[in-house]
Amino acid sequence: MPRTGPTDDPLALERQVCFALAVASRTVISVYRPVLEPMGLTHPQYLVMLALWGREPLSVTELGRVLELDVGTLSRLLKRLESAGLVTRERNPADERSLAVGLTARGRDLREEALDVPVRVLERLGMDLDELVELRDRLTRVIDAAKDATRETMAPA
Repeated sequence: MPRTGPTDDPLALERQVCFALAVASRTVISVYRPVLEPMGLTHPQYLVMLALWGREPLSVTELGRVLELDVGTLSRLLKRLESAGLVTRERNPADERSLAVGLTARGRDLREEALDVPVRVLERLGMDLDELVELRDRLTRVIDAAKDATRETMAPA
């Protein structure tokens, strides 16, 4: 049986959206690494800080929902950020079961340094801002479609 070329094969690795997204994710995160390192942050920690710089305090549950992370992963990130003196985790007086996550003064001050991160990443990528905004918007549509598809398959029959 003759072999088809990669462009004809529906199972060719380079034709898979999942492969392109996985490689893009790893590669783009690697662009952030040297920009974030001087700030003492990993990319996941940076995402937590972005969420908190936007609105704090947040409960661990709210933060997990915003970042779309499970509690176990988020707890490890928060412990490291707390050890670094960037965040606090305190029991919510209104609900002892809930932990409120807030920024320390040092965590708030780090925001000023972080203002350079998007500019530096854009420079490192060498791409046009409009192009990246369009990509982000398209990825958001893919994410929403995948969530809808996941909900449909998990819905009771």
